[in-house]
Order: sequence, then structure tokens, then C-alpha cells
Amino acid sequence: MTRPASVAARLARCGFTDGARARELLGPQGLGVLDDSGQATVGDIDQASADAGAEALLDAFARAADPDLALLQLQRIVEAERRDGAYDVLAAALSDETLRDRLIRVLGTSATLGDYLVANPGEWQVLCAAEETVPIGEDAADVPSLRRAYRRSLLRIVAADLTDGADIEQTMGALSALADATLEAALRIAAAEQPRHAKACRLAVIAMGKCGGRELNYVSDVDVVFVAEPTNPDADQEEALRAATLLASRVIHVCGLVAWPVDAALRPEGSRGPLVRTLASYLAYYRKWAKTWEFQALLKARPAAGDQLLGAQWLQELQPLVWHAAERPEAVQDVRAMRRRIVDAVPAGELDREIKRGPGGLRDIEFAVQLLQLVHGRVDESLRSPSTLEALRALTDGGYVGRVDGLALGDAYRFLRTVEHRLQLQRLRRTHTVPDDPAALRWLAQALGYSSDARRTAVEAFSADWHRYAGDVRRLHAKLLYRPLLAAVARVPSEELRLTPEAAGARLKTLGFADPAGALRHIQALTAGVSRYALIQRQLLPVLLSEFADAPEPDRGLLAYRQVSDKLGTTPWYLRLLRDEGPVAMRLTRLLGLSRYVTDLLSRDPEALRLLADDTELVARSAEALCEGFQAAAARHTNPEQAIAAVRALRRRELFRVAAADLLGLLDVSAVGEALADVTDATLAAALAIANPSGLPVTIIGMGRLGSAEMSYPSDADVLFVYETPPGMPDEAAAGAALAVAEELRRLLSMPCPDPPLGVDADLRPEGRQGPLVRSLDAYRRYYAQWSKVWESQALLRARHVAGDADLGARFLEMADRVRYPIGGLSREQVTEIRRIKARVDSERLPRGADPATHTKLGRGGLADVEWTVQLLQLRHGHDVEALRTTRTLQALSAAADSGLLEYGDATALDAGWRMASRVRNALTLVRGRPVDQLPRHGVDLAGVVAVLNDSAVDDPQEFLDEYLRTARRARQAVERVFDAG
Repeated sequence: MTRPASVAARLARCGFTDGARARELLGPQGLGVLDDSGQATVGDIDQASADAGAEALLDAFARAADPDLALLQLQRIVEAERRDGAYDVLAAALSDETLRDRLIRVLGTSATLGDYLVANPGEWQVLCAAEETVPIGEDAADVPSLRRAYRRSLLRIVAADLTDGADIEQTMGALSALADATLEAALRIAAAEQPRHAKACRLAVIAMGKCGGRELNYVSDVDVVFVAEPTNPDADQEEALRAATLLASRVIHVCGLVAWPVDAALRPEGSRGPLVRTLASYLAYYRKWAKTWEFQALLKARPAAGDQLLGAQWLQELQPLVWHAAERPEAVQDVRAMRRRIVDAVPAGELDREIKRGPGGLRDIEFAVQLLQLVHGRVDESLRSPSTLEALRALTDGGYVGRVDGLALGDAYRFLRTVEHRLQLQRLRRTHTVPDDPAALRWLAQALGYSSDARRTAVEAFSADWHRYAGDVRRLHAKLLYRPLLAAVARVPSEELRLTPEAAGARLKTLGFADPAGALRHIQALTAGVSRYALIQRQLLPVLLSEFADAPEPDRGLLAYRQVSDKLGTTPWYLRLLRDEGPVAMRLTRLLGLSRYVTDLLSRDPEALRLLADDTELVARSAEALCEGFQAAAARHTNPEQAIAAVRALRRRELFRVAAADLLGLLDVSAVGEALADVTDATLAAALAIANPSGLPVTIIGMGRLGSAEMSYPSDADVLFVYETPPGMPDEAAAGAALAVAEELRRLLSMPCPDPPLGVDADLRPEGRQGPLVRSLDAYRRYYAQWSKVWESQALLRARHVAGDADLGARFLEMADRVRYPIGGLSREQVTEIRRIKARVDSERLPRGADPATHTKLGRGGLADVEWTVQLLQLRHGHDVEALRTTRTLQALSAAADSGLLEYGDATALDAGWRMASRVRNALTLVRGRPVDQLPRHGVDLAGVVAVLNDSAVDDPQEFLDEYLRTARRARQAVERVFDAG
């Protein structure tokens, strides 16, 4: 260091913002480390040693949060010593590496502690001690000596923190231990001042909040409560309480003079309640009056000072009450509401910068951990730690929190606590707000160890980490605190959460399992061992059993759950999805408990479970998206069997999506019909593309419930095949090729496969089964013009293009309009013929032994009654009333009422009858897992239908049956007035 220019550059690299001032303070008029030429000149030592000492000192300044401040404070300490004729601190800083690093870090970080060292020459020597903390001894017998002992201990903690001699957990633990020692010393001072009162009572100081959790920060109120008992059990209790109150008041006063305010507001009744209570008084209050947040606060409680036996007894007596608090019906919501109130209390201008109370801050982590402790700690004692990080580790080890999530929360907590510590150290003031002033922000980044490089500044690096951690906390807080499973677990009594064989067996009987022994075997198979899989299953099953018990057949639901778990148990995402992701677990229990149809789908496609995590995944996909996806899947295979297998796998996934949304109340019956029709359209379009590689002009016309987009789960695909002879191709060859396409399509879709079958039914074609399977458009024209019967015109009312050549389909429908909406409507003979056919259907097609009052399709007031009535109106008036020209039953019904063809009362009755029959028919298939049209009058299937429909107005099976019969009867009366009239 020989040239002035190099000295200036060196000082700049060390982070001094005022190089001239720094050189002056380091020069002969200041510390005397450098001479006027910039050379080292330290006492009488040789030049090499001088250079080394000066370089080491400059390096230490470079590592300080604020090198200018550190240099200024060191200069002030040196000047204070020189006034007393001493030169110790500078010599020690130049020769002792450990002291130098500690001293400069403290001076550059905390202006307040620097001022303390200036005002108390010689106190810097406590930084030389090897011990990180020195306990406050009994020699701290008055306030000044206690204050001095406290500051010395604080200095050592700060120095260890800033020089990486202690991590954040060790620092918080040291600060909490210092608080304990300070409280103990304050109590000794109070007792020495008031010996008579000290003899009259036993007084314990219980640490709460951060101090109780051994996670105290540098500047914070220390939360405590006081518990007291008479020294002599026979002594007057009131006198003992008065004595204890005087002692406690003095403890609060002494601690305020020495270190920090003591806050006793967490005591029963807060500031309005007595400062000190007996153990019996505490128990009475918490048993009768305490709110959820007060039990939450007790999670952090631990004896800190005073009578340790009394403190331990207080904790032992109150602990059981804490672990029953989560069973209160409002407990989970109370904790969530308290967190929202804390956020609302933060000033709007500080919300994004508040690292404690703001979103993504420390409180988010603490509330999530504490709620999980309250709910799961009832039976898992490993979770009962007052420390946030210890509890988080236990929650992670126990499988209550995912490993990745637990690590992320722990890292974020440590980061945010470190930021909080640095903010508070600067002036030893309580603050939790990241500054927005650029200079202050730069200081904070440097105090945290960030430095600038070619890519970004120290502030930018800090801000990136801060926002990343805050984002993780916001996400995980919402995920954990608002986990739907949490409220369900809280509702399960503590004794029922312990899945011992005896407890589980008794509970299974109570819950209504028909085969408790078999159910217990399933539980034991799912929870055996000590694997993470078994740990998480033990958390889930008590809740799932309660949910399965609400289903008509609990045993079947549990069996289905075991089957799904056996298939997915080794998949890493499965149990994590059930535990963490929104409402998946509760939704799964509803689906498995109620529906064989969905259970079968899920057992063949377990990956579909992921759809339950997000409502957007349960929205029926558009027809365009389905067709595109199905045809893309088919195109990836050249083999037709492999191609159709890929298509049918997608169809299976979509059927699960629709059925799950239906069971969860996300789709009404019309939307279910449309969604099933869209899936069928896409399946037929993809199958046609596979079967027709040559591109022959072929179109598929949907008929029946497919054409009207009113499909139910068991509906076949009623279709007509239409082709057109391409130019240059003989008619016979085109007819043969079109027949081959139709037969190949039907073959592919009828191949054995585990998914629900899709029958392709062409019986509504001209001449029925006796007619050709495929016809040209011209052949259809000729047939309908010359030979068609009125029932065939009726069948065309639902005709809709669903797949294949769109232009050919449009021309077919244009031709069909002339048949299904005839000019002048129907003749009397045709109306009579339709009524005759309907009567024959009623008498011949109703299965033998079926109950006509509850048969959803062919029974009185069922689907056929309503649809034939609407279709007769369409045939008679469709040519004149354009609004009747629709394939949809309910749209045509509404149009008939609006045009005056139908009384609104009858329209309402028919609409209600159709919706009821459609919903019940779908529910029967979902419950039984196969096509069923007959609503039973009693039994588990009737109860299952009621549960599937989930009508809050009617939840009793017999009441529902009565409602169905009333609705069907009103619909039948309307049919008799409309269909049979005129």
C-alpha cells in the first residue's frame, strides 16, 4: 500500500462510501493505521507486520454491513480509551483475528451496540471470550449490574450470530435462555427487596410466545404469565396472591429497565384479568371460558423462571386441555379467522414489506404449524414442541407435511428470522418491516451477507431470495392452513384417531360396517409397518372411515379404497395428493363410497384420481377439444386395435371426469347429458377415422339420446350411416366400401375391453334390422319420400350430425327436416298410429315384474311418457313453429309452452318429471355400476340414489321415494292431458 491512488481504490473495494473520510480516520489523525502516504504505520512493529495488520483490518471492514459506521465507531472507542491513556482495543483488533472479526461485525451492524461500547470503554473485551454466552450470575443483585450483565451476554450472542459462530436456531435459543436468566435475576431482585412477600408465596414465571418457543428475537416483548400458590398450603390464598402480584409487578418493572418490556396480556381475561392466578384458577378458566386462540397460545408455554416444580405442575395440568381444543366445532375456523384478522391489522402501505404479520411472513408459517399441531398433536406426542422448527421437523417426519414442503417452510422460516434479526440489530428497535429506502435496503442486504457481482446488485440478490421465500410461504400456508382434510380430522374424537385394533374394531361397529373384522383387516393391511406410506394412512383413515360411514355400504367404500391404494401405494404422488391437495381425500371417499361405476373406472385408470384436485379439471371438455385429442391419440398408432385402445382409454378418463363432477354436484343433469354426448361424438369420430383410412365420404348421424345430446351413462350410440359415391367410383364398390367401414367401426368399438361398453345401434335405420346397414344419401331420400312410416319421422326428430363428412351430414339433415317437420303436420290417422305404438311400447317393452310407478324409462311419468308427448307436438306443429325444430326435449317443451301449444303448468310438470327420471336413472347406474332403470322402493340402492342426488331438501329415502312418485304422477297427468287429447 504505497501509492495514494491504490489506497483510494482499496478503500472503495472495501465498501467505504466516503473514501476521503475513511482515509482520514485510518490516518495519523485517526487510528494511525496508515501514514500520509498510505503506508501502514502501526506502533513500533516492522513494516511487514504493519502491512499485514492493516490489510486484515481493511478486510474485516469489507465484511461489515456498513464499513463507514464500523470505522467511525472503532475510532470513537479508540478516542475514548486514549482519553484514559489506554491503547488496548486497536492493538487487540490488529493482532487478534477472532476479536477483530467479532468487533468490526458488531460495530458495522448495530449502531446502538456501538454506542454502548463507546460509552463503556473496556466492554469490548467481552468479545474476546470463547464462550458465546455467560450465564447471568447471582452477583447481578441490582438493576445496574443486571443491565450490565444482560448487555454483555447480548454482545456475545450478537457477535456469534454475525460471525457465523451460531446459526439462527442457536441464536434464538441463546436469546431465549438469556431472557430466562434475566427473568430469574429480576425475580431474585424483587424477592430481595420484598423478603416478606417472597416467603409468603411460590411464584412461577411461564414463558409464552417466542420466548416460550425458544425462538426469541433481539428486540421483542417477552410474553409471560404468572402462576402462584401459598408457600404454606394452610396459609391464606388471597394474601399469597397479593404478595405474588407485587413480586410479579416488580419483575415486569425491572426487566423493562434492563432489557425489554414484559407482556402478560396472554393471561386469562387479558389485561382485565388478575396478573397472577393460582393453578386451580387457571384450570377453571381454561375449562370453561378459554377461546381457541388461548389454547393455541399455550402451545408455546414452558416454565422459564421462579418455582420450577410449580411451573412444571401448571404445564402438566393444562396440557390435556390444549390437546382437546381442536375438537371444538369452531376450532379450525377460529385459527383461520385469527390469521386473517392479523393480516387485516397490518397497514396497507406496509403489507408487502411486513416479514412477520404480512402474507408470506413468519405468522403464516407459525399459524400453519400450530394448527397442524392442535389437530394432530392430540394423539401424536412427538408434535408437542413449543418450537416452530422442532414442530415442523416432527410434522415432516410424521408424514403430516410433505418432505419438500417441510424443507421449504423451514428454510423460509430461518431466512425470515435472520432478516428480522438484522433489521432489529441496527438500532435495537422492534421492527419487522423491510425498508423501502434504497440506502437502508442496501445496508440490510449487506448485513445479510449479500454482495454485488456482474449480474446483479446485493439488493437485487436479496430481493430475489426474499420474494421466492415469501412466495413459498404464501403457497404452503394456504395449502396447509386451508387443507380441507384438517377440519375433518379435527371433528374426529381423539380416542378414535388412535388406530389400535381394539379401538378400530369398536369404532367400525359403531360406524355401521357390516363386517367389522373384514374392515379391520383392510385397515391393518393399509397401516402395517413404519413406512411413510403407513404413517400417512394412519392419519387419513380415521377421517375416511367417518366419511365411508355416511355411505349406504361402508364396507364397499373401504374395500374400494384399499384396492385403489394397493394399485397406487408405491406411486410417490398418491398419498401426498390425498393429504395435501385441496379436497381430494374427501372427494375420493364420496366417489368410492357411493359409486361402483366410478370405482370400476378408477380401478382401471388410477391416474384419473389427479382430476379431483382441481375444480377446473372437473369441467367437461369442449366437443372440439375432445375430438382433437381423441383423433391425435388414434393417429399415433398404425395398428387399428392399438389405435382404438388409445381412444377408449381417453374415453374412460372422460367418463370418470363426467361421473366425478356429477357425483360432486358440479354438473346438472342436462350438462351430464351433453358431456356424455360430446365424449361419444369424439369416440365415434376417432373410430371412423381409424376404420376409414381411404377417406370415403361417410357421415354418422346421431339418433335417439345421442342425437338429442341427452345421454345417460348406460345409453347406446343410436346412429345412421350415410355415404356418398365419390366421382369415378362405381356405386356397388362405394356401397361395399361404406359397409366395410361401418362394420369395422362396430367391430373396433365392440372389442373386449375393461371400460364401459359403447354399443353402436343402427336399428333406427329405414326398415330397421331388415334394412341395409349403410345407405347413400340418395337412397335415404328415396326411402323417406316413398316408404317411410310415421315412427321413422318421429325418430328423425333427434337426428344430428355427430361424425364424419360434415357437408354430407348437413345435406342429410336438410332432407330430414322435410320428413320430421311435415307441411300441415300429421293426419288424424298418423296421430292415432303414434298413440297406438306408444300403447304397445307401454305394454310390451316394460320388463316382466317391473313396477310401472318407479320405472324411470318406461314407467308412468317417466322418460318415454315425456319424450313421446313432446315429439308428438313437434311432428304436428314443427313446420309452423320454428322454435320446435330442436333435437332437445326440454328446449322443445319450453318452445311449446311459449307458443301456446301447452299450458305452462303442464310444461312445468313434464319438465320436472323428465329431470327427475333422468337424474334417478343416472344415479342408479352410478350406484350399481351397470344399467338400471327401476328405482327400488327400499334398500341400500335407494339410499345410494338419495346420497348421490344429494338433495338437501329430501335426504330420507322414503321421503325421496314419495317425492319421486308425486313428480311422476304429475307428469303422467300432464301426458294424459296433452298426448291423449284431441
